[in-house]
Amino acid sequence: MAANTELTVEQKLQALYKLQVIDSKIDKLRSVRGELPMEVADLEDELAGLETRSENLEAEVKQMEASISANKTQIMDAKANIKKYEKQLENVKNNREFDALNKEIEIAGLEVQAAEKRIKNLQFDIEQKKVTKEALLAELDGRKVDLKNKKGELDTIVDETEKEEKGLIDMRDKAVKGIEERLLNGYNGIRANVKNGIGIAIIERNSCGGCFSKIPPQRQADIRQRKKILVCEHCGRVLVDPQLAEEITL
Repeated sequence: MAANTELTVEQKLQALYKLQVIDSKIDKLRSVRGELPMEVADLEDELAGLETRSENLEAEVKQMEASISANKTQIMDAKANIKKYEKQLENVKNNREFDALNKEIEIAGLEVQAAEKRIKNLQFDIEQKKVTKEALLAELDGRKVDLKNKKGELDTIVDETEKEEKGLIDMRDKAVKGIEERLLNGYNGIRANVKNGIGIAIIERNSCGGCFSKIPPQRQADIRQRKKILVCEHCGRVLVDPQLAEEITL
């Protein structure tokens, strides 16, 4: 539904301030959750990362075990060759054949030693990775407990505030329909760029209720007349007089 552009300046200010009151209530409800949604998301990401690391460690261990198996097969083959060459030595016909067979036996022996060394190194690496994985799983269990607790806290807060927040959001949706697009965009723009979410500020102690800068007396008088929409010269927030704020009820 299009906003009513025939409203007086005073009515526009009232509509804007009513929206501010609603938004402030929504902000307060959401602030109760604090950093919990972000903490839950961070823990979920951390858990995913830990699980991926655990899976990678498991894959590396399996790959190393396969390599150990391959090296054991190589040792068996080399030892079988040694026996074969030793058997052939019994039937050599000349020194050249003797030297060649001894060379093959030496090479096969070196292959056995190299494979045994590789197996030893792989077994050491596997033990190290298993220790790392155990520590990782312990950390993973701890993070799962943390996530469960944080989710429980968040769910409790959401359950307590969800109904009230939904009612305020419905109220906000109705409120914005009575505000012209130019003013609404300006208000939303201010709220997006300030920490306290105040886009419409009350004059408090002769100062802007948003940035606390002093407001000249004549400007305060102009604001009280509600003939023009006036903003704080320092922060750009729309200013309203305290009496107008008191007139607003939800």
